[in-house]
Amino acid sequence: MTVNAKAQIPIFSRTKQLKETHLSEEINVAKKTIESSSDDVGPFYSLPSKVRDLYVQLKGIEKLYEWQHTCLTLNSVQERKNLIYSLPTSGGKTLVAEILMLQELLCRRKDVLMILPYVAIVQEKISGLSNFGIELGFFVEEYAGSKGRFPPIKRREKKSLYIATIEKGHGLVNSLIETGRISSLGLVVVDELHMIAEGSRGAVLEMTLAKILYTSKTTQIIGMSATLNNVGDLQEFLQAEYYTSQFRPVELKEYLKINDAIYEVDSKAENGMTFSRLLNYKYSDALKKMDPDHLVALVTEVIPNNSCLVFCPTKKNCENVAEMICKFLSKDYLKHREKEKQEIIKNLKSICSGNLCPVLKRTIPLGVAYHHSGLTSDERKLLEEAYSTGVLCLLTCTSTLAAGVNLPARRVILRAPYVAKEFLKRSQYKQMIGRAGRAGIDSAGESILILQEKDKQQALELISRPLENCYSHLVQEFTKGIQTLFLSLIGLKIATHLGDIYHFMSGTLFGVQQKILLKEKSLWEITVESLKYLTEKGLLQNDTILTEKGLTQKDSSYKSEEWFQYSFHITKLGRASFKGTIDLAYCDILYRDLQKGLEGLVLESLLHLIYLTTPYDIASQCDPDWMIYFKQFNQLSPAEQNVAALVGVSENYIGKKASGQAIKKTVDKDIVNRLYLSLVLYALLKETSIWSVSEKFNMPRGYIQSLLTAAATFSCCVLHFCEELEEFWVYKALLVELTKKLTYCVKAELIPLMEVTGVLKGRAKQLYNAGYKSLAHLANANPEVLIKTIDHLSRRQAKQIVSSAKMLLNEKAEALQEEVEELLRLPADFPPVEKA
Repeated sequence: MTVNAKAQIPIFSRTKQLKETHLSEEINVAKKTIESSSDDVGPFYSLPSKVRDLYVQLKGIEKLYEWQHTCLTLNSVQERKNLIYSLPTSGGKTLVAEILMLQELLCRRKDVLMILPYVAIVQEKISGLSNFGIELGFFVEEYAGSKGRFPPIKRREKKSLYIATIEKGHGLVNSLIETGRISSLGLVVVDELHMIAEGSRGAVLEMTLAKILYTSKTTQIIGMSATLNNVGDLQEFLQAEYYTSQFRPVELKEYLKINDAIYEVDSKAENGMTFSRLLNYKYSDALKKMDPDHLVALVTEVIPNNSCLVFCPTKKNCENVAEMICKFLSKDYLKHREKEKQEIIKNLKSICSGNLCPVLKRTIPLGVAYHHSGLTSDERKLLEEAYSTGVLCLLTCTSTLAAGVNLPARRVILRAPYVAKEFLKRSQYKQMIGRAGRAGIDSAGESILILQEKDKQQALELISRPLENCYSHLVQEFTKGIQTLFLSLIGLKIATHLGDIYHFMSGTLFGVQQKILLKEKSLWEITVESLKYLTEKGLLQNDTILTEKGLTQKDSSYKSEEWFQYSFHITKLGRASFKGTIDLAYCDILYRDLQKGLEGLVLESLLHLIYLTTPYDIASQCDPDWMIYFKQFNQLSPAEQNVAALVGVSENYIGKKASGQAIKKTVDKDIVNRLYLSLVLYALLKETSIWSVSEKFNMPRGYIQSLLTAAATFSCCVLHFCEELEEFWVYKALLVELTKKLTYCVKAELIPLMEVTGVLKGRAKQLYNAGYKSLAHLANANPEVLIKTIDHLSRRQAKQIVSSAKMLLNEKAEALQEEVEELLRLPADFPPVEKA
């Protein structure tokens, strides 16, 4: 069997073998260099020269900036101390992190975790680093949405780079702690470290880092951000050194526009700005009325030969601004890269099953498009690619683009100093204007903030004040923060005694900031209250009841040995909630819903299972269209309507709501909303066309896709929840299949192609129709042939698809090889053989 397995390994050419031998020798030299205290850093920052060649070949990077060299050669970095570094957007922060990650993977032979804020950025990073993994011999694994294996596969030889969202990164760390493998993680890199201060996601990031600090003394933590202020608190929390620089590869000039005048931001001036110029653009009466903010004048100064981003406060405003600008652009703009723009329109139709947004149909011929979460990820990706290559010269977008994929511009315009109805934060402003200036293309970048007189004073304060401080949300986000943390600490046996839990809390960012954040209660009181709540909720058990006397004891007496020895253990429900990463506000509701489902689970369709995996938090924010609800409800089969009856929603109730009649007996709003969203997801799985479901339910396409992603993730969580509770065994197999359906939402034959990072539904259809029907087909494809075979596929995209497919195929082959060896390995507890 092992002979057969080995026979599948391809025989490389002699040249390739020599190259790999040379690479191996260089890695050994670099490894010895890192382990020694010598200042000699080897061929390329302790890495093989092949790494330098790959950066030239794949990313066009021939030389590092001076600050990057300084940062990489810091004593603290050489000594593997934790590090926080901060630079303006576009300063080249990521390259430093990548080099440190490669050192860990290749020289120290340890796994690495990189935590990024959004799924799209995770996928972009995986596409960008897969080629490095293939060439240098390590795995790149995706942990985002419903993707990711807990615990990760224990590799025999090659090391893994896990690229994860905040939530998946937390789950990965938990699984490594649980299996006693946390020390295998040599380095954790956190991009956008300032997100530690952003609601429940920030609380999850803080928990993750606190657990690593507490359980592994050998794991290095690197945090980076462009928008940090109270770094001292973060340094104390992470026990980290700090490096900062104001370097920017392209100079950024900030401007304010008030009426017809443009002022340059100048910190030395008395009121923070100096007059620059008056706008020189002839406006007709019609244009003045349509464009009172002179956007047309501002954008036509740079487009079509240079790129421009216009940030708008709302999604609707993005579309309106794009259309308004296009109405007043001359016909000459139609001729600029005309054929390529027609290709974009054809490609959009292709990935959207023949549909095309009417706004984009009117704006793309002029090189303009809008970009916000109302578009599907397929549409956004295509528009981003077109903008990156200069075919589109102007994007009107929401603030999410500033925090997402990297799309720089010659000029960035902020339509107003607002995000929705909220006035801009300093950190949001810095992220938006940070997109101005393209390294290697522009000599300078410009940002223009458009102001009304009423906002002038507030805006002047905005541009001059320091960045907002990062404050812990661990206690503020109660069920998603401190309670979830305590449940996992006890479930993972990191800390099971009250004293140990209190000690752990003292080491969190919240512990560092407790004097600022706690006004009425002490950290001790918060700790005891949270543990009491979890015990009363049936998630924890302890042998001694926590009394009010203990809760109110003064600081001087609560450190008594008796109190510190109170111990807890996790209940079955607690373990299920912790393993499923269920928001503790909903864990008992989920248990009741699953239990009720067992009494009459309807399996004639997927509707009942979909209802059980529709996220509670999204349902609570939903506002159904009752006429659509009633119409869709009436189209259900009797068995499907029975699902509604089982959860407590009747046709009569929906009918009365639709007609505005008074209702005597009310139904739980969250149940009604959840069923409505279940109908949306059910229609989507039956039809697979987001466009038709969007039209049917009068919902934005992007919202429906976000709902689908959230449902796939929650389905995965519910599966892990059920795996811990014997009474729910029946759900296990059902939820495995449902999770897969929700994750890909395509016909079964396209799923293997969509497992490849960056291959979405539209692209998967194209590949399948061209004869690429499996992962092996893609892994062995020639990128040059792909470009000719697949419409609207760039060379960069083709190379990324092939490298991602190769990486995934290698991972699967390695996992099978590991399974073979495990089967043939002599068990450790094999009885000793007696000698004759």
